[in-house]
Amino acid sequence: MCLDEQKNVIESEPDQAKQEILTEFDLNSPEWFLNRELTWLEFNRRVLHEGQDSRNPLLERVFFLSVVGSNLDEFFMKRIGGLKQLVGAGVKKLSVDGRTPQEQIDDCHIVVQDILKQNQMLEVELKRLLAEAGIVLVRYDQLTKEQKTFADNFFYDNIYPLLTPQGTDPAHPFPFISNLSLNLLVKVSYPDTEHAHLNRIKVPVDSEVSSRFIQIGKEDLYVPIEDVIANNLDLLFPGMVIESCDFFRVTRNAITERDQEQANDLLSMIESALRDRKFAEIVRLEVNSNMSLSLRGMLAAELNINEEKDVFEVEGLISKRHLMQIAQLDRHDLHFPPHQPVDHPELLGEDPNIFHIIREKGSILLQHPYESFDTSVERFIKEASEDPKVLAIKMTLYRTAEQSRVIQYLIDAAQNGKQVAVVVELKARFDESANIRWARFLEEVGIHVTYGVVGLKTHSKVIFVVRKDFDGLHRYAHIGTGNYHAGTARGYSDLGLFTCDSVIGSDLTDLFNYLTTGYTVARKYKKLLPCPNLLKKKLLEKICREGKLQAEGGQGLIQLKTNALEDKDITRALYKVSQAGVHVDLIVRDSCRLRPGIPGLSENIRVISIVGRFLEHSRIFYFRNGGKEEYFIASADLMKRNLESRVEVCTPVELLRLQTLLREMLDIQLNDRHCCWEMQSDGSYVKLQVEPGEDEHSSFEYLIKNAEKRLKTTLRMVVKKGKNALKKK
Repeated sequence: MCLDEQKNVIESEPDQAKQEILTEFDLNSPEWFLNRELTWLEFNRRVLHEGQDSRNPLLERVFFLSVVGSNLDEFFMKRIGGLKQLVGAGVKKLSVDGRTPQEQIDDCHIVVQDILKQNQMLEVELKRLLAEAGIVLVRYDQLTKEQKTFADNFFYDNIYPLLTPQGTDPAHPFPFISNLSLNLLVKVSYPDTEHAHLNRIKVPVDSEVSSRFIQIGKEDLYVPIEDVIANNLDLLFPGMVIESCDFFRVTRNAITERDQEQANDLLSMIESALRDRKFAEIVRLEVNSNMSLSLRGMLAAELNINEEKDVFEVEGLISKRHLMQIAQLDRHDLHFPPHQPVDHPELLGEDPNIFHIIREKGSILLQHPYESFDTSVERFIKEASEDPKVLAIKMTLYRTAEQSRVIQYLIDAAQNGKQVAVVVELKARFDESANIRWARFLEEVGIHVTYGVVGLKTHSKVIFVVRKDFDGLHRYAHIGTGNYHAGTARGYSDLGLFTCDSVIGSDLTDLFNYLTTGYTVARKYKKLLPCPNLLKKKLLEKICREGKLQAEGGQGLIQLKTNALEDKDITRALYKVSQAGVHVDLIVRDSCRLRPGIPGLSENIRVISIVGRFLEHSRIFYFRNGGKEEYFIASADLMKRNLESRVEVCTPVELLRLQTLLREMLDIQLNDRHCCWEMQSDGSYVKLQVEPGEDEHSSFEYLIKNAEKRLKTTLRMVVKKGKNALKKK
C-alpha cells in the first residue's frame, strides 16, 4: 500500500483498521529515509536564503553568499570525493535511502546546478545593492583611465613578481593544478602566425600580499585580481598576440585516509596523507561560462575528468568564498548590530578564584556566543596554569585558533611545574597541518602529547583539572559542545559546563586514561555517556523508555537538538515511539534522514532547522522520563560516524537552575518564526512566517537579550548588596 493510500485509509477507517495499517510499515524500507547528501545541500539552500532575505543587513547577505560557496567547496572535497572513491572501487551497495554511489552523485549535481543559478542571481543583486551603498565591485574595463593606472601600478609592484606563466607544449607537459587555486588559461601566438600556445597562470589570491579584490585608491572601489592580471598580460607575454584568456579552478578529493593500524608513526602518516590530498583525484572543474568548448574539452582531458559530468560553468565570480573579504568591510551600518558577549553572571562572585566559584555553585552552564569565551573558558585554563594548588591539567584539542591563548596557557602551566597532558586530534579535517604544528610545539616545551585511540577520532571537548584544595584533591572540568577556538566561539552557538561533580570527575579520569593508553578495558562510567561504546546504546534505551512510559499512560516527550540526524538506528527508534504516541521535537541544523508528518509513522514528530546570524552547533538531548526530566549536552551529532567511530562525550545537566536555562533555549528555538524552517513529509522545508501581531525577534535576538538580562539582574543584586552593607556600617 503506497503512502497516499495509507493516509486516506487512516483518515477514514476506525481504530482497528488504523492499527492494522501501522503494522505494515517496514522500517528497513528506503522510502522512509532521506539522503544524507541531498539533505545537506538543502541546508545550503537555507543558508542561501539568508543571503536572499532583504531583512538581513547587506554585508551579512554577502557573508551568507560567501558561506554557500565555501560549503560547496567542502561538499565536493569530502562528500562527492568519497562517493567517487566508492564508484571507482566498484561499490554497488545501496545507501539506506536506496541509492547507489553514482546515483547520489548524479542527484547531487542536479541540486548543485540549481544552487549555482541562484548564487549567480544573488551575486548580481548584491553587487547592485552594494553599489547603491557606496561599495562598488567592477571589472577592469569599467575603471576610469586614472583608476586603470592605479590598478596597473599596483599590479606591477605587488602581483607581477609573484606570477609564473607555465607553457604547455611537447617540452612542457600540462602543469599540476593545486586544489581550489584560481587560474588563468591564456592562449597566445606569435604575430603573423596561426599556431597558438596555451599557458597557465596561477592567481596568488591567498598569499599575504594579494587579496581577491584590489581596492582602487582610498574609495570603496574593488576590482578582482584576476581581471587586473588578464588586462596586463602584455607584460607577461611581450610581443605576443593574446588570443583568449579564461579562468578555471579545480577541486580535489579530500578523502585520502591511510591505514592507521599499520602506521608506525601517526604524525608521519598524517603528513603523508596531506601530501596525498595535494595530488588527489580532481572531482570538479569550474570554468567561466564563455570558455570555448574546445578549451573546455582540452582542460577536461588534461585533468582526466568527465567533461559532461564534472565540468561546471560559473557565471560571475569563480570561487565566491572570497566574497568574505567584502563581507568583512568595516561598515557598521551594513552589519548586524554589534554583539559583545557578556560575562557570565555566576563568574562575577566576590571570590576572584574561579575554582572557588565552581565549587560553590556545583556546576555552571555557559552559552556561547552570548556569554564570553575568554572570561570563562580561557580564564579557566589561565587560572589553572597559574594556581599553585593546581597539580595537573588534561584536555582534548580538536581545533583551535591560529593565535591561541589556550595553547599559551598550557605552555605556562608546564613551565610552572604542572603536569600537562593534551590529546591532539591530528585527523581533524582541514586542520591537520595546524594540529601537527601544535603537537610538535607542545612536545618541545615539555607537554605530554598523545593522539588518542587508534582508529577513532577524538572529537570530545574536555578540560580536566586536578587541584589540591584544603580538604584534599578535587577534580574540576569543562565539558563543551564546541571547539576551544576563540574565533568560532563568537560565531557558533555552543554550550559548555563547568563542574566539580566528583562522579563526573571520576568518569573523566577513566576517559583520559583510555585516551592516553588506548586500552579498551571495561570502564564503568556512572554519569558520562561517551562514544563509541555507550552513548548510542543509552540514547536508544532512553528513546525506547519514553515509548514504554507513553504506553503506560504517560505523556512522552523527546527533544533532540543536533547538527545532523543521520544514524538509521536512531531514526528507526524515533519512528517507533512516534507510532506509540510520543511527541518528538527535532532541531536539526543540516542533514536529517527522518521524514516527519507521515500518518501512522511520524505524525508525532516535528523537524525544524534554525538558520541565521550564528551557526547552530550545540547538541541538547531531552527526555521527559515520566516527569523525572533528563537533560544532556554533547559533542556528538546523531550520526553513525560520531556514535560509533569517534571519542565523544555526553554529560548530564542535573541542577535545576541549569535545566531551566536549557529549557528556555529549547522553547525559544521551537517557537522561532523568524529563522525557523520546518521540514515537510517529503523532505522539503518551509520557512515559517511571522503572523501579524507576532513578535518579529529571532531566537538569536532573544538569547542575546536573555544573556544581557541575566547579567544586569546579577549586577543590580551586587549593587544592592553593597548599598545594604554600607548602611549597616
